[in-house]
Amino acid sequence: MRTLLRGALAGLLALPLFLASSPSAQAASDPLAMTSGFYVDPNSSPAVWSAANSGDGRASAIGDSIAGTPMARWFGSWSGDIRSAASSFVGAAESADKLPLLVAYNMYGRDACGGHSGGGAASPSEYASWISAFAGGIGSRPAVVILEPDSLGDYSCMTQDQINERQGMLTNALSQFRSQAPNAWVYLDAGNPGWADAPTMADRLHSAGLSLARGFALNVSNYYPTAENASYAGGVNQALGQRYGYSKPFVVDTSRNGNGSNGEWCNPGGRRIGTPTQEGGGGAEMLLWLKTPGESDGDCGVGSGSTAGQFLPEVAYKMIFGY
Repeated sequence: MRTLLRGALAGLLALPLFLASSPSAQAASDPLAMTSGFYVDPNSSPAVWSAANSGDGRASAIGDSIAGTPMARWFGSWSGDIRSAASSFVGAAESADKLPLLVAYNMYGRDACGGHSGGGAASPSEYASWISAFAGGIGSRPAVVILEPDSLGDYSCMTQDQINERQGMLTNALSQFRSQAPNAWVYLDAGNPGWADAPTMADRLHSAGLSLARGFALNVSNYYPTAENASYAGGVNQALGQRYGYSKPFVVDTSRNGNGSNGEWCNPGGRRIGTPTQEGGGGAEMLLWLKTPGESDGDCGVGSGSTAGQFLPEVAYKMIFGY
């Protein structure tokens, strides 16, 4: 999210015809076909704020333009009993015949280099237990899961042993979802076009068990345009095909990319909500609202004085109109 890397990745969208998705990508049933659209979380932070502040002049716009859009719910140490929390959320979606979006965000050593969202499990073994319970909470119900945003983006402050440890945790997590949540499509986070070059990210994804996932996720909590993410995905898939013999579908977080990126990643001003959650678009398998518009990235930018994840109604309101 920190450094802009452009140029050499353009034009890589087209993949050789002989490249096919890894056979393991077909392990899960199609959760899109099992449901009738995406789940709108009635307890998202903008929905809760709008309902509690109906007299506020911003509430109507936030309710209509943000709270009514299907968004992911993030799960971590704050979620309490993770099996129960995941089961409750997925169960509510199942009752509505809708497809829920979940983000697993509890990696041991999380955000070690960035710092604003530090925390996570206390040890690799604790994480292994947590992610197993997460997958078990979903069970056989349809779901889309984004696995550990930022986990492969920045290795600059990690030793090789720490990198190997992290890759092992992710591979185990993907194995847990395959065995316990057979109708979930899991996308391993792959950062964004401004973080690591595409061949490097392809290597990191493969080493972290990508062959066990449905695909990879881009732009989570960031601002890069969908087209730029699609070009980057083409570069990742080209490298995967050349080096490992397979390619993968990808999804893009479009929650805050309506005005593109200004090169800043932490609460930049002047951003705008992007294309609402949908199947397909721009070459992606899905365009998804993964980061909730208006939720802070940390004590920085237009969110100065806030904590990561705190809902800021003025920021949300301005994102609707792009100012």
